[in-house]
Amino acid sequence: MVQRYSKFMIVLHWLTAICVVIAWFLGEGGPQILKNPPTVHFAFGLAVLVLVVPRLIARLAGGAPRLDPRSAPLLQLAAKTGHAVLYAFLIAMPLSGWYAASALGIPVTVFGVTLPALTAPIQQPPGIVADLHSNGGTVFLVIAGLHGLMALYHHFVLKDDTLRRMTPA
Repeated sequence: MVQRYSKFMIVLHWLTAICVVIAWFLGEGGPQILKNPPTVHFAFGLAVLVLVVPRLIARLAGGAPRLDPRSAPLLQLAAKTGHAVLYAFLIAMPLSGWYAASALGIPVTVFGVTLPALTAPIQQPPGIVADLHSNGGTVFLVIAGLHGLMALYHHFVLKDDTLRRMTPA
């Protein structure tokens, strides 16, 4: 029998993945964002941040099935490290974007609600945080893609139930 994630965790996982991809496609940079802030990008980015909270709570409360004990220790370490890195990006990317928008003096408004600025506006380019956010988005997508490829590797090469644990029944 396949040890599965809960339906709640599966829904959160796929909603998060969709929001990450949409936010990446809607991401913009450069001076045009001062005149035309990417509000839909902000909404999807903040949705990622909102979704990560119940994901972490559910995961810490035992919502993730145990790793297959038959897996090689190196694969188990890679899985734990990979998930930790993904969760770090799920938190860092939205926060760094919100910070960069605040530094540019761009109000972050989602569904008509303006969120508080994370820092005071500055008169120069927002610097390293904005650069990390911009470049980090692509790095994050690559890491998420590797995560997906590893699930496929487990399914088609190792022929284990790793992928089935996160697919709807």
